[in-house]
Amino acid sequence: MAVTVVAVAFPVGLAAQWPGHATPQAPRTPDGRIDLSGPAPVTPDGHPDLSGVWDRGIPPGVPPAPARAFGQPGVLVPFQSLLPLFPDGLPFQSWAASLRQQRLAENSKDHPDAHCLPLHPLQLHSHPQPRKIMQTPGLILIMYEANNGLRQIFTDGRPLPAAADVEPWWFGYSVGRWEGDTLVAETTGFRDMGWLDEQGTPVTSAAKMTERFRRPNYGTLEIGITIDDPKTFTRPWSIQLNQQLMPNTELIEFVCQENNRSLSHLVGK
Repeated sequence: MAVTVVAVAFPVGLAAQWPGHATPQAPRTPDGRIDLSGPAPVTPDGHPDLSGVWDRGIPPGVPPAPARAFGQPGVLVPFQSLLPLFPDGLPFQSWAASLRQQRLAENSKDHPDAHCLPLHPLQLHSHPQPRKIMQTPGLILIMYEANNGLRQIFTDGRPLPAAADVEPWWFGYSVGRWEGDTLVAETTGFRDMGWLDEQGTPVTSAAKMTERFRRPNYGTLEIGITIDDPKTFTRPWSIQLNQQLMPNTELIEFVCQENNRSLSHLVGK
């Protein structure tokens, strides 16, 4: 994989995070360790607090990868391809299936990550670099260590903008609302012909992504994701991912474009 060249080129030192800092106000076991099965925090307005630094998402029932340095061989990347998560295959339109095969035949050399460009939020949910959620009463921010990305989910009651009124964005335009203990986020306005995974699953500007965030306990974030793109797929489809809290740490400063020596080595037709 061409994009794998970029991943393994990073030094092992990238695994280093902020110097040790104990997470305050975390539930703890009798021996003082953070109790990841403890109750989820709640904001002053009564909603579950999704804030924290979160590790990559994996499908339910899949064991998490062993802790190891970023870029070390063998790291589990569930979204290297979406297809293994769907035994019957994704419901592609014929042109989309052909484009995916073309991208794969070219070693995914045009994948955004290989060029230090932003990734689709769907792939970022399971990217091996972590993400940090910051929750305020009217806005939720997701800061991605990958390519120093920043995504905004507005929870102040505004509607999604009309397609004719927006410039397409890498991350799209997101609004959210609370349904009980679940944050429901809807996103439209994506750039056309994006990548949903490293092996070229396409997505168009007609896509709508719906995410359902739920924090059942202190250490787990459940995310249900539905993609509805009638130009690419014959029907909507959904997946479930579970992210794990990374306490006592912070994101690193990551500048992908700096000293990028991989592009000259990417090969494809």
